[in-house]
Amino acid sequence: MGIPGSGLAKGLAVTLRTMTRKSHTAQYPDAQPELPPRTRGVIGLFEENCTVCMLCARECPDWCIYIDSHKETVPPAAPGGRERSRNVLDRFAIDFALCMYCGICIEVCPFDALFWSPEFEYAEEDIRDLTHERDKLREWMWTVPAPPALDPRAEEPKEIGAARKAADKLAAAEAAAAAEAAQAEAERASDAGDGTNGPNASDGTDARDRTDGSDGNGAAT
Repeated sequence: MGIPGSGLAKGLAVTLRTMTRKSHTAQYPDAQPELPPRTRGVIGLFEENCTVCMLCARECPDWCIYIDSHKETVPPAAPGGRERSRNVLDRFAIDFALCMYCGICIEVCPFDALFWSPEFEYAEEDIRDLTHERDKLREWMWTVPAPPALDPRAEEPKEIGAARKAADKLAAAEAAAAAEAAQAEAERASDAGDGTNGPNASDGTDARDRTDGSDGNGAAT
């Protein structure tokens, strides 16, 4: 059993220690807080990457993502090809009155179209105004911080290595093709130059010099 009044004494001791310290008050909104880079504020939309696969809307546990789209026919890229159809995004909205910021939609997006933004100043007077359309989500996309730099001692990502190998292979193929073209051009130039000294070239005396009946040595036949 403790000493009677020890809890009160500890509480007063904490009060006395904090009374002598300078308070650190954040002067918000004049001074903006420094938020961690992975702050879950709002969700930004990178519309160019969205393929309207509906995976984020299906996996959302709150069903707060609304997506509308339509199909368009794309003409063939080359003559003789066939037409293709693609989904065109008409509406992408998130109801932040229902969103519980679990981040499942961002994790399941296979095309990196959704990102966390540290933006948190989006309060509204009417709860119905918390449903933000794709224009607002696009604005928040520009507040998404850049990804942290890779550790210089870390291994190179496989994607970068594969891309570098493909680029090196393409450069080697182009260099080989250029070398073959240069060699073929040199051979054509050499063949054209040898045509003046071939077996059919004149030796300086033609048939006209022998029409006088000489045998070519100055003696008449």
